Amino acid sequence: MNDSRLQSPAAARNRQPIFEVLRQVLPERARVLEVASGSGEHAVHLAGAMPGWIWQPSDPNPRALSSIGEWRDVARLPNLVAPRWLNVTEPDSWPEGPFEAIVAINLLHISPWAVTEALMAQAGERLVPGGVLYLYGPYRRGGEHTAPSNAAFDADLRTRDPRWGIRDLEAVTAEAERHGMRLDTVVEMPANNVSVVFRRS
Repeated sequence: MNDSRLQSPAAARNRQPIFEVLRQVLPERARVLEVASGSGEHAVHLAGAMPGWIWQPSDPNPRALSSIGEWRDVARLPNLVAPRWLNVTEPDSWPEGPFEAIVAINLLHISPWAVTEALMAQAGERLVPGGVLYLYGPYRRGGEHTAPSNAAFDADLRTRDPRWGIRDLEAVTAEAERHGMRLDTVVEMPANNVSVVFRRS
């Protein structure tokens, strides 16, 4: 039997710290859409930790969708929905919602700025009032990197694709505010990452 499950060392390291933040900002019962779910390990861990979270994973990559599906088959969690194809910049690929939360882990810095714009627009439409948009990853603060390792990572990203790169938190916040969301909290995380929580007004 072929095992198509992908494994990410970063996901293994950060899934519990991410859960600790989400547990503080989400209700015990919530419909959650995860965009760019990648391997699917976060989806399995978070759905397993909170049975009241109906977790919808998604990704535009067929290999990722296969991995998510296999992780789901192994986990057999009733609240983990089958993965769906979703391209953030294609509105027709989004599920209607509404959702109590939209989660994007390590997305904004490995995608063009148009993805950030589209994510904010769709979250503004599909979140319930008071709903959470949760972002995880590295960010610049006040126009500066928060660690030398982040600066090196940013340079590496831009050599891979000049449209990629660590975003300014202030620019991301301004884009969120354009679509009716306000910055709720920023939580320092391991390895110079942060959790950023926006709420729909």
